[in-house]
Order: sequence, then structure tokens, then C-alpha cells
Amino acid sequence: MVCIMNEALELEVGHKVLEVGAGSGWHASTIAEIVAPSNVPRYRWGHVYTVEIIPELAALAKRNVEKAGFSERVTVIHGDGSVGYPEKAPYDRILVTAAAPSLPKPLAEQVKDGGQIVIPIGSVTFFQRLKRFRKVDGKILEEDLMGVAFVPLVGKYGHKV
Repeated sequence: MVCIMNEALELEVGHKVLEVGAGSGWHASTIAEIVAPSNVPRYRWGHVYTVEIIPELAALAKRNVEKAGFSERVTVIHGDGSVGYPEKAPYDRILVTAAAPSLPKPLAEQVKDGGQIVIPIGSVTFFQRLKRFRKVDGKILEEDLMGVAFVPLVGKYGHKV
């Protein structure tokens, strides 16, 4: 699923990416290797900001990112990712790794024109649709990619569980 989501994002060197749901930090590290590969000059690097609502997971993600050697390319933030991370917006790409009831408005606002959001949308009960949203001339265009099963997104714009 990590590979499918990364391909759906159409990542490029130099992209600034927001990930909602850091988990272990592994997915953010795979994105960092694409947007800020170690074999290109640092001035061309992109960056990954990953937000995790569960404090213990945020701490785990930070440790794992550091151990894997990605701490210069990935910033782990403890917070409510359903509201995005406006401090570093706008983003070229946004990835959400938990199922939302609908596309959170703050994420649509924080993606650049020409940018993309990949997010599972659906119920709490482990059947959702993976969607890709593209922002074109300020409009959000929706594309259905496939059926998936993710944990629910929680927070202000997530499921009320």
C-alpha cells in the first residue's frame, strides 16, 4: 500500500509533502528518499512534514526517522493532522494514512494549485475508497483509485469515535 500511495502521489525531487499519520515514520522516510534523495545536492531537496496525533507514535516515528538517517529530510510533529500543518503550507503533495469521512477542508486549502492529495475516504468500519484529489485552477477534482481498509482518521476533521 505504501508503494501504491507513493506512486499515486506522483512525487518528484524537491516536493514539499505533508503526511497526516506518521505511524512508525517508515512511510515518511520512503517519501523523503524520493523528494530528497541522498544522491542529489541538498539545495534541490524537498521535505516531508509528518503529523501524528498519538504522542507515543510521534515519539516512535521521530526515533525511527533519526535511526534511518532521514532527520534532515523529515520533520515529525505531534498534533492533529486533520487540520493539516499550516505553518509550512502550501504543499506540493499531501498524503493521509487514515480514513477520513470526507476531504478535510484545511487540507484542500493547504495544497498548492497543481498539487495533489491522496487519502482514504469512508466509514470507520474498514472499507473505504482511496481517492486522489488534484487542485486545478483553485478547483478540487476527485479521482477514485481503489477500495482500501484503513484505521479511522481522528481529530477535528476526522471521525468522531
